[in-house]
Amino acid sequence: MAEETKEVFVGIDVSKEQLDVAVGEDGAFWSISNDGDGLQKLVERLKAQSPTLVVVESTGGLETPAVAEMAAAGVPVAIVNPGRVREFAKSVGLLAKTDKLDARLLARFAAAVKPPASRLPSEEEQYLTGLVRRRRQLIDMRTAEKNRLGTTRLAFRERIDNHIAWLNEEVEAINEEIDDFIQQSPLWAKKEAILQSTPGVGPVTARTLLAELPELGQLDRKKIAALVGVAPMNRDSGPRRGKRRIRGGRASVRCVLYMAALSASCSNPTIRHFYHRLLNNGKDKKVALTACMRKLLVMQNAMLRDLEPWHPNPFLGSFALDS
Repeated sequence: MAEETKEVFVGIDVSKEQLDVAVGEDGAFWSISNDGDGLQKLVERLKAQSPTLVVVESTGGLETPAVAEMAAAGVPVAIVNPGRVREFAKSVGLLAKTDKLDARLLARFAAAVKPPASRLPSEEEQYLTGLVRRRRQLIDMRTAEKNRLGTTRLAFRERIDNHIAWLNEEVEAINEEIDDFIQQSPLWAKKEAILQSTPGVGPVTARTLLAELPELGQLDRKKIAALVGVAPMNRDSGPRRGKRRIRGGRASVRCVLYMAALSASCSNPTIRHFYHRLLNNGKDKKVALTACMRKLLVMQNAMLRDLEPWHPNPFLGSFALDS
């Protein structure tokens, strides 16, 4: 009888300067620098271990170089939400926290949960995501400066005005760069045109979906709604039936979907009819708008899946079957 292959799960705790690596709950442990030489050594040691799965937490981008190197070397790696890992730690009674314990915890989480390996964005996707996020940062800074303007002493208002003018120029420049970048790719230009063909969906929404939701068009409607965080979650216990609420997901995508749904509830005949039907059935406006966000997302998902533009009749076009 052939010997069963043992699964090997690895957890990596990521910091700016260092990577702490644990093989299983009680296997090898080592620390390595989070730089070019360290990442090369990391990949070599991991390939020798032939891991079933490596798990790292999303840490605002600090994990990206390590994940890129592992993926390029064919090492299966999953990026997970830190909140999920902490809840898992509470559930098994692991309350202490050190870098070594965190790496062990990630390895244990990998073995117990077995999250799917993450899809690494291409260089082009990463660049577009960087442009879209930088634009959002500039907009946030401009809004903050405009809010400060009314409460600042006259002697300092000129400086704020100058900064706002500079931010306006930067926003225009990055808008042009995003335009040029998308138009260089016929497929991306086509996808953007398909998304914007939907009444209520403008350039900001379309580009945020392209940049920060690369899974759009590749998942079914339930999975895409859960990924974004617009799928209502049950809160039932025994005879009690709690209110369904959305939670988790990608906040940046939800923000643009909310504004798109708000616009579509007036300008898009399908969403407008759906919205008013929910209101007539007694739903709160916020609940109805959240439902419109989900419906709009599902439509966009199916449109990109089939590469078909918006059709005003919800019963025509293959995307309607998925909405």
